[in-house]
Amino acid sequence: MEKIIVALDAMGGDYAPEQTVQGAVNAVNSSGEIKVILVGKQDLIQAELAKYEYNGDSIEVVHAEEIIDMGDVPTAAIKNKKDSSLVVAMRLVRDGKADAVVSAGSTGAILVGGQLVVGRLKGIKRPPLAPFVPTTKGFSLLIDCGANVDARPEHLVQFAQMGSIYYENVMGKKNPTVGLLNIGTEEEKGNQLVKDTKPLLKECKGINYIGSIESREIVRGAADVIVCEAFVGNIVLKFFEGLALTMFDSLKQGLLSSLRTKIGTLLVKPALKGLKKQFDTSSQGGAPLLGLKGLVVKAHGNSTCKEIEIAIKQCVSFKKQGINEKIKESICD
Repeated sequence: MEKIIVALDAMGGDYAPEQTVQGAVNAVNSSGEIKVILVGKQDLIQAELAKYEYNGDSIEVVHAEEIIDMGDVPTAAIKNKKDSSLVVAMRLVRDGKADAVVSAGSTGAILVGGQLVVGRLKGIKRPPLAPFVPTTKGFSLLIDCGANVDARPEHLVQFAQMGSIYYENVMGKKNPTVGLLNIGTEEEKGNQLVKDTKPLLKECKGINYIGSIESREIVRGAADVIVCEAFVGNIVLKFFEGLALTMFDSLKQGLLSSLRTKIGTLLVKPALKGLKKQFDTSSQGGAPLLGLKGLVVKAHGNSTCKEIEIAIKQCVSFKKQGINEKIKESICD
């Protein structure tokens, strides 16, 4: 069986290389379909690998001397730190030695590197970041959430097209609904970008556009694919994550505040666990940067081994479904 090869930026993220290496080991131990190339400082990676048992054929180490820090200017870092773990990992994808790259490092550097090193598909104007966000109906795709803060109407149309292809193939839902994030559903509502985008989405063939949706409708699953420009999308995503954490922390404090509430907690504990799992923003892996010649996945900067493992496995589904090929066939040709 031919394995799907994932290049992992082992030095990227708040808890690298400990959590990145453990996530890679967990991924290959739980799936025989994956090979991980750990890219970074070889001595540090090998020291972490020595803690675990795994099939040696499923993990390879490629040395990279430099590390791109969160404070580095993205464009300068990609151009000047050519021996960084992120750039070396992306070159593996560009050169066909890996099917995908996963990194929990600098978002800016990943976005710049994705375009400059891996490269855009011909005809794609702007590659968007597309994470899944939990809703009461399952998950919706938020696109774009951080890559293009000055998007134009034609960019948002391509986001809708790529998002529909990705959602349909990964989630298995034919003809997913597409909503444009707006401050109201009335036709006259919205800033100029939204107003100019509406008629283009209505005319766009191949997508199931249902009109504008408000931010409060996101958690209700009002649309499968939620289209917006990156400034708005990033604020929505981070507010969502912060609210979920705060809500569960406050709930936990309240439930443990007295003997009576502690007793009651025992009765509702299974339901609370289910609710927490349902709204876990990390359960679907990282955010793919769509529209590139190879798969680039951005994981959270504070990813633990669990999130890294999920992000690696996410690449398997992407590759098997031929997402890039379908985007190329539907949009680029």
